Amino acid sequence: MDMGGMNMGGMNMSGAGDGGGHQMGYTHMTFFWGKNSEILFRGWPGTRGGMYALALIVVFLLAFLVEWLSHCRLTRAGWPRAASGLLRTAMHAVRVGLAYLLMLAVMSFNVGVLIVAIAGHAVGFLLCSGVALGRSGVPGCGDISDLPPMKC
Repeated sequence: MDMGGMNMGGMNMSGAGDGGGHQMGYTHMTFFWGKNSEILFRGWPGTRGGMYALALIVVFLLAFLVEWLSHCRLTRAGWPRAASGLLRTAMHAVRVGLAYLLMLAVMSFNVGVLIVAIAGHAVGFLLCSGVALGRSGVPGCGDISDLPPMKC
């Protein structure tokens, strides 16, 4: 492939394969609606409707867990400072990791994934923050959380 005189350092730009024996597939760069997509892993959920529904449930739960971690209180008064700090650090790492996985799922550009990610965040916020009921509807959540709010 002629790259206008640019040296691509020995990279195969023919699109025939990625060097691992896998064919390169088309990646959507615009939003689309349909069950035939890849979310997070090669070949998952594939073309079966049941696997697509499972993928949407997983994305919903990821978003809900991010909100739960943002509002939960697992440490208690009287805990040693080091133990409390280690738990809060682990919770932060898990929350950020889940948020990145959720971002990658939404980057599949599947509208269904986007909708359930937003719904998971909304339901998680509604139940865990206590905004609607005046108190949290989920055990472990309260007015004071272990972690600060996520910021962009």
